[in-house]
Amino acid sequence: MTASTFSLSVRPDGVGVITMDVQGESMNVLKAAFADEIKQLLSDIKGNKDIKGLVIISGKADSFIAGADISMLDGCSTAQQAEEIGRMGQQVFNQLEALPVPLVAAIHGPCLGGGLELAMACHKRVATTDNKTVLGLPEVQLGLLPGSGGTQRLPRLVGIQKALDMILTGKQLRAAQAKKAGLVDAVVPKSILLDAAVKLALEGKAKAREVKLNLVGKVLEKTPFGRSILFSQAKKQTLAKTHGNYPAPLKILDAIEAGISGGINKGLDVEAKAFGELCMTAESKALRSIFFATTAMKKETGAGDVQPRKVQKAAILGGGLMGGGIANVTATKAGIPVRIKDINQTGIGNALKYSYSLLEKKFRRRFISKTELQKQMSLLTGTTDYSGFHDVDLVVEAVFEDLNLKRQMVKDIEQHCSEHTVFASNTSSLPIGQIAAEAARPENVIGLHYFSPVDKMPLVEVIAHDKTSPETIATTVAFARKQGKTPIVVKDGAGFYVNRILALYMNEAANILLEGEPVEQLDKALVKFGFPVGPITLLDEVGIDVGAKISPILAKELGERFVAPAAFDKLMADGRKGRKSEKGFYLYGSKAKKGKKQVDPSVYLLLGLNPQERLSLDQIALRCTVQMLNEAVRCLEEGIISSARDGDVGAIFGIGFPPFHGGPFRYIDQMGAATLVAHLRSFEQKHGSRFAPCQLLLDKAERAETFY
Repeated sequence: MTASTFSLSVRPDGVGVITMDVQGESMNVLKAAFADEIKQLLSDIKGNKDIKGLVIISGKADSFIAGADISMLDGCSTAQQAEEIGRMGQQVFNQLEALPVPLVAAIHGPCLGGGLELAMACHKRVATTDNKTVLGLPEVQLGLLPGSGGTQRLPRLVGIQKALDMILTGKQLRAAQAKKAGLVDAVVPKSILLDAAVKLALEGKAKAREVKLNLVGKVLEKTPFGRSILFSQAKKQTLAKTHGNYPAPLKILDAIEAGISGGINKGLDVEAKAFGELCMTAESKALRSIFFATTAMKKETGAGDVQPRKVQKAAILGGGLMGGGIANVTATKAGIPVRIKDINQTGIGNALKYSYSLLEKKFRRRFISKTELQKQMSLLTGTTDYSGFHDVDLVVEAVFEDLNLKRQMVKDIEQHCSEHTVFASNTSSLPIGQIAAEAARPENVIGLHYFSPVDKMPLVEVIAHDKTSPETIATTVAFARKQGKTPIVVKDGAGFYVNRILALYMNEAANILLEGEPVEQLDKALVKFGFPVGPITLLDEVGIDVGAKISPILAKELGERFVAPAAFDKLMADGRKGRKSEKGFYLYGSKAKKGKKQVDPSVYLLLGLNPQERLSLDQIALRCTVQMLNEAVRCLEEGIISSARDGDVGAIFGIGFPPFHGGPFRYIDQMGAATLVAHLRSFEQKHGSRFAPCQLLLDKAERAETFY
């Protein structure tokens, strides 16, 4: 049988090979529309008495099945419709599992979501040793649960605790980890994947395998009392992490527990109902919108139809923390040779050590081989002059925030590199136009603002000044994407987008602190709202000195609302830079108790405060966030960002704006522009003009319009 997506060919040894290849897609995804094809395929298999076993394999070069097509959920207007999609998947996979001959999944590349649910419905699984091969159920990251049997089959294969860890976090396993967990039966090189799968199919169906558990594991998973403790603790830990903001994890726990206590059919029923309900939640819709936004952005050059130049060699100016981080993602993620320049060998050594430490950690955890570690390190070289810069395609400058120094760097690169070399500045606040003001080739100068730590933070801002060429923009966007980053293109201006909206949020938190609100209360309020850490913790982590340096630049360029509280001067005078100096708002080093974060009481004495809880957590969160929301709209109004979509992606990936709110603009749409204006007016009366709503927000409120 040959169809558009699935084809079946029977080998002389009696093994039928089912090849899945979704036409017109770079990766295989499961769609509800395939149901009839699969029904026909199953009919053909059952009608062919010569088939002794089956292998399902992908026709794609580097992916098994990347998951289900999420866009079909947006076509659902009721929970019932979404539930039916889940039940359809369950039925199809139940039919695969019930086939009378052995069915083996031959996995190479991503095997995620619905792809892993299909693989688990097979009788055996074999995966390749390739780094591209990963297995996981990431539905929770979309505010959903695995709706086609995933909550039921995974615990039976790997045990309840391992399944909870995977499904509640969306964690992905490499092939060796999956084999150790009992999720796959064999791990082989890609070159013999089909042969290994055929061999497994001819060996017959696997006997039911007992999950390997230690004594404590057996007590927790095999006894009703143990399971009640296990699920109770899991629920407690989940609520502590999510603060009740995400409904999916609790539904996941319900579905798994129902299947363990009431049997697989009961579990599948609970799973399907929960899947339908979760599809309709505001949280899942917001999380799915981020997924669609980032997927769409991957296809954009940032400069319309203009195509990027290929970056075959890059250079970094400055071997500090940022320089070392940028060099690391360039070599290890993008696979591009990097030349690091610093004024001395110590700086170069620090940058090389940064990458080596991260790679050695991967090697110790068996994610990479010693050969791969050495290969990636060989892409990094260092120099104290400009030797080896003649053939560099793109230079990232990561030196101090000093305008004259950065201008000198531009002149040096123009002298030592080719006429096409892109100069990208990792400035966090200085306008790019000012850095390019004395350039001979200003069209090659652009901003490329990374966030710390570079190896973990997904966002970069690509900042074009008025003379930056479209080719430079497209080249820089493509370069950032190869580094594994999500780039957003923003217009030049002090603070750009992310730091600009963050500054007002941080300043307001400081203002509330100076009114006497306790540090812990402030952090607790914003973590409850959905930020990964509170604003005072963030200030300590980023560095109080960094905030003190950026604020005057923003205030000078953008006006009074950016003036930081004078208290920053007192903190700096006392040597309080935060974690880096082990002296900030919180206690560090020997003064701090292990496992518990404590506020340094001397900070209150320094600021002349007598801390007392006056505001509710919701009041604190509202006052800190409304200025951020207002400034995001002002950035759209001024063309700093080109769309609400880019503003939402930038805020979520750059500063951890709560993903379940969908970003500042989706959150404003949710609350209503008129409601936000009313909050701003109320605060403006009490606290002054920094809360004045911008014109675009007033227009939206007056016309009752939304941003999406």
